[in-house]
Amino acid sequence: MNSLNIPKSPLPRVVVIGGGFGGLKLTRKLAKTNKFQVVLVDKRNYHTFQPLLYQVATAGLEVDSIAYPLRKTIKRKSDKTYFRLGEAKHINPEKQIVHLDIGEMHYDYLVIATGSKTNFFGNKEIEENALRMKSIAQAVNIRSLILENLEEATITQDKEKRKAMLNYVIAGGGPTGVELSGAIAELRKNVVPRDYIDIDPKEIRIHLLEGQDRLLAAMSEKASENAKKSLEKLGVELHLGCMVESYDGRSVKTADGLEFETETFIWSAGVTGAPVDGFPESAFVEKTNRYKVNEFNQIHGFENVFAIGDIAIIQSDKYPKGHPMVAQPAIQQGEKLADNLVNLQENKKMTAFKYRDKGSLATIGRNKAVADIGNSNYSGFFAWVIWMFVHLWFLIGFRNRVVTFFNWSYRYINYDRASRVIIRPFKHNRKKLEDED
Repeated sequence: MNSLNIPKSPLPRVVVIGGGFGGLKLTRKLAKTNKFQVVLVDKRNYHTFQPLLYQVATAGLEVDSIAYPLRKTIKRKSDKTYFRLGEAKHINPEKQIVHLDIGEMHYDYLVIATGSKTNFFGNKEIEENALRMKSIAQAVNIRSLILENLEEATITQDKEKRKAMLNYVIAGGGPTGVELSGAIAELRKNVVPRDYIDIDPKEIRIHLLEGQDRLLAAMSEKASENAKKSLEKLGVELHLGCMVESYDGRSVKTADGLEFETETFIWSAGVTGAPVDGFPESAFVEKTNRYKVNEFNQIHGFENVFAIGDIAIIQSDKYPKGHPMVAQPAIQQGEKLADNLVNLQENKKMTAFKYRDKGSLATIGRNKAVADIGNSNYSGFFAWVIWMFVHLWFLIGFRNRVVTFFNWSYRYINYDRASRVIIRPFKHNRKKLEDED
């Protein structure tokens, strides 16, 4: 069998699919034990710090500030740890084989950490026409379109077309939607008056549409209300209890009869699991595409196959819908699973995963953020400092932390967004670029 040039080893082989927060944490911790041959597989050769994708999309950070080479993260951990650039297409649990687009690989233990993808809830029209932001390439697409529309708006003679170019509509009032709309509002306030003298900032309108009756539904009501006030102060137009029905590439229509003409419609209204083919329907939770796992992160019915992070769901009385699909559960599950795999090798009992909720954060803009930590709620400047510190701390790589801190400091002092570059024109190459993404 083609094992992708990975040497045979007397040690059990752990194949980890996905180099996100959970997969990377697990790989690095297992590598230190020297008890396994570990193979990390990902369709990209870098780890993406997804919480800051919106800053790439709004010209606040460059791409390399939130991306870090996967090989570099594991190269010093162990000579028994490997990385392969490939996409998992199918898993054969009976034969313990992973089928990749680059070949096949046998495993003794398999860990699926493929994360999530954008959920369009079956609406094909929105899926075809809306922008999404789950990868660096998609964030760059949004940045390009925002800048291209600003450039084109300065020369167009068609008033309706200009209006659509300067109208930004975002669906989803979770952290991504809140942070993205706040960042675009600051771009309008601080950059447009200096760079685009042909455009009156008042022409630019930002609409945030949320199906529930409040923003940040997963956070406290106090955080929701503070976020609402901060966005309104920035001039973001909020539409709560508003369900999007369609978007044909030009017009967003909602269930309550609203209509928005826009060339920039960003969908951040939900995510769903990104599973790998090969498991029966009974292994999934219906509608979410997430693997059912027990308290040890074993997929139900498969003792040597595990799932962690967004793709896994551990249902309990406290978390009937599973843990939040954010970084911390993935990191903690990766850490605990590393310990449990060692326990299995040493014929010890595995210990159950228990999630430690370290709080929730969302930033709205300069000196504006909300934080729920334990039973305490914070907002304003103090919450913003907490948000900044936490995100710097969890960035992978010392250089990325330094560069990001420098960019934030520069932006804070100069009210500027220095990454206003159109690396790859998106507007007239949309279909081609989305296919590549």
